[in-house]
Amino acid sequence: MDDQFYSSLFMLMFFFSVAMAGTFFEPFNVSYDHRALVLGGRRRMLVSAGIHYPRATPQMWPDLIAKSKEGGADVIQTYVFWNGHEPNRGQYVFEGRYDLVKFVKVIGSNGLYLHLRIGPYACAEWNFGGFPVWLRDIPGIEFRTNNEPFKVEMQRFVKKIVDLMQKEMLFSWQGGPIILLQIENEYGNVEGSYGQSGKEYIKWAADMALGLGAGVPWVMCRQTDAPETIIDACNGFYCDGFKPNSYKKPALWTEDWNGWYANWGDRLPHRPVEDNAFAVARFFQRGGSFHNYYMYFGGTNFGRTAGGPLQITSYDYDAPIDEYGLLAQPKWGHLKDLHAAIKLCEPALVAVDNSPQYVKLGPMQEAHIYSSFHIDVNSRVPENVSICSAFLANIDEHKTATVRIFGEVFVLPPWSVSILHDCKNVVFNTAKVGSQVSIKTMEVDSIGFFNTTGPGHLLLQDEKFHVSKDWMSFKEPIGTWVENSFTARGILEHLNVTKDTSDYLWYITRINVTEEDISYWEETGLLPSLTIDSFRDVVRVFVNGRLAGSRVGHWVKEAQPVYLVQGSNELALLSETVGLKNYGAFLEKDGAGFKGQIKLIGLKNGDVDLSNSLWAYQVGLKGESAKLYAPEEQENAGWSFLKLNDTASTFTWYKTYFDAPEGNDTFALDFGSMGKGQAWVNGHGIGRYWSLVAPKSGCPRTCNYRGAYNSDKCLTNCGKRTQSWYHVPREWLQASNNLLVIFEETGGDPLKISLKLHSTRTVCAQVPETHYPPLSTWSNPDSATGGRISAKGIAPQVHLRCDDGQVISAITFASYGNPRGSCGNFSKGTCDAPSSLSVVSKACQGRNRCDINVSSATFSHDPCQGTSKTLVVQAECTSSVSKLLIGQV
Repeated sequence: MDDQFYSSLFMLMFFFSVAMAGTFFEPFNVSYDHRALVLGGRRRMLVSAGIHYPRATPQMWPDLIAKSKEGGADVIQTYVFWNGHEPNRGQYVFEGRYDLVKFVKVIGSNGLYLHLRIGPYACAEWNFGGFPVWLRDIPGIEFRTNNEPFKVEMQRFVKKIVDLMQKEMLFSWQGGPIILLQIENEYGNVEGSYGQSGKEYIKWAADMALGLGAGVPWVMCRQTDAPETIIDACNGFYCDGFKPNSYKKPALWTEDWNGWYANWGDRLPHRPVEDNAFAVARFFQRGGSFHNYYMYFGGTNFGRTAGGPLQITSYDYDAPIDEYGLLAQPKWGHLKDLHAAIKLCEPALVAVDNSPQYVKLGPMQEAHIYSSFHIDVNSRVPENVSICSAFLANIDEHKTATVRIFGEVFVLPPWSVSILHDCKNVVFNTAKVGSQVSIKTMEVDSIGFFNTTGPGHLLLQDEKFHVSKDWMSFKEPIGTWVENSFTARGILEHLNVTKDTSDYLWYITRINVTEEDISYWEETGLLPSLTIDSFRDVVRVFVNGRLAGSRVGHWVKEAQPVYLVQGSNELALLSETVGLKNYGAFLEKDGAGFKGQIKLIGLKNGDVDLSNSLWAYQVGLKGESAKLYAPEEQENAGWSFLKLNDTASTFTWYKTYFDAPEGNDTFALDFGSMGKGQAWVNGHGIGRYWSLVAPKSGCPRTCNYRGAYNSDKCLTNCGKRTQSWYHVPREWLQASNNLLVIFEETGGDPLKISLKLHSTRTVCAQVPETHYPPLSTWSNPDSATGGRISAKGIAPQVHLRCDDGQVISAITFASYGNPRGSCGNFSKGTCDAPSSLSVVSKACQGRNRCDINVSSATFSHDPCQGTSKTLVVQAECTSSVSKLLIGQV
């Protein structure tokens, strides 16, 4: 047999193995040049959507990825979460929410690519930045520097992930979706803290990553000294001015912060979509080629995964897809239109090998032209020029600008970019939002009452009688509960003791008070105080089993007055973490609990230093050890029926059962009546809850998108709880008898907890007849000819869309003319087509989505000739849902 036969046989076996592995693409190589990533020999302009797989459930992944693709994404981006995959050294988890292989395959099955950010440091507002806590116990270790113990562990885990992806044939050259990897993460922010060792470490990390043979490019974000073999990338609110550290590298934007995170007690950030679209358009205008939204879907910090200190359970991030998986409009729709416009420009963007043609249009106005020919900007673009796209920017924050280019006059709103996909017609302007606005609701799905005929019985009532449900409770002991407790002299560091297996660590000691001390306090009218030099995040002080006070802070000094009796007194300090630190240098040294001295001051004979006293230590809660939250442990848990006067008890576990709501609406538990604690549904941790309220001031009545954005601009939720609603994924439920378990620290009322359905109930759209025609009417940028068709004369459209599983049940307002107002408060103007309501109702009612042309022809009448008109529509969305009660008074 000749060599050709063996070659053919080898190729046949190769493609058979590819098919058996479930590949998603014809194998292709990924490289890059100074302009862009090169996929299969072709430059690409790529839009990426950030989705973190553990912040959703596997059942949510397909819908999230499909909505990202529909929104115009080519790529999904995620971190890899080391502490989720290796909670104990050498014991790996790749199942459930951490089934990374499944997540990658869902991406591939949707025809999308993946940027896998292995790190393994993530930051990400994730507990301990993604590092497993056991890592800090390795002798001699220092994180993220030229430290041999750390490098050994880091390389072992990164190799584990690369080998796993290669084994599953998930790299592009194997027919998989992975086109990019990332090593380290924003190290340039902290590199200076490590001196020369930091520089040596970053070179080692690059060499190590390349040595793993992944076969796709590696990225380092915010790393201006990234080695020549690694692409450095930009993170920030704006990256249009970013230039990589070598001409040979393309401009990548790995994190476009299209929102921001929140801490307990904070207001909620909001980034207007007009500004976000402006930033993205400017990035591509000025030479960018790969852009990722951080986040496109933020999701939920389930269990104890929220970072710290004090970051909330919701990671909604004001993203285009909200925490529950619903489209956030108008952000999703407006960005979808932007992505479509960029794709129309892609042939021109990739054709220009060097810098685009630059034109100064005014003091704060400029144009960038991408064409295979030099364009005379003072005359119309010749018809024979098939490849030409232009971006016209007005970076003035206040004034509209009128500019002349290509023999035409263009009006540019302030802080906006107009995109001309053919250097003739404006197909998109970042400041002109034509997508729908959605008003989401949290509707109570239960109405209940307390039945005083029995202890703790709650009757569920709907159209028919439901079986009564019982609230039960379990009192958490204060201090030690024997199991795993121990004594030691001095104050031990919190994480060294708990290993982050629990938020809670008890420190218990005894204080002897003399008769002289009592007399001294009576004479002076003073009380002694306990002083702590430094603590984080929450400390609760108990004296003789009673709560004396609580303090919240991050490495702050506090004094707590205490009431002591003559003789022996038990002092119990409960140290609580609320998410471990996830950002900064020397993470392994931050720790938790107490630092410095703990003293009792105000005694007759002077202060008493308790720092070297004998202390008893107890890790965690008795309820945690007994797994009170687990359905399989309920028979032996020692619950008792809840009594009326027990509903505001501190340090109490509560449980009840509830039935799942009918229909497809996503839903949440409203813990507005509770204080602070944690909650579980059918054994799944839905996260920490806390009733801290945001400041009353600082939220503007209107949000001006114009001008540079920062996380303190356009804040919302002033004077309200930072978070009241806690997402419960439907896949965690069964039809009935779902177990809800709560651990409450400060004394909330569980009887007022309610289940709330989360959905889009009202959708509105407001599109002028002068708006741009639908992007679908423009020619395919990938067509064989590369030609363009004019869309002049094609009417713009109103697009309405309800959530999946819903229909448009009613059109509550429609007017083609000059209506006034905003969504939820529209009114007719002096010009209105009489058929507006009937035409729109006929086109939309009973459907999940609909499109209406904005033109006089649609309404068979021009209500005011010679006047520019707008079509405004407001619709209601409904789904089939029955009422359910869950322990609400």
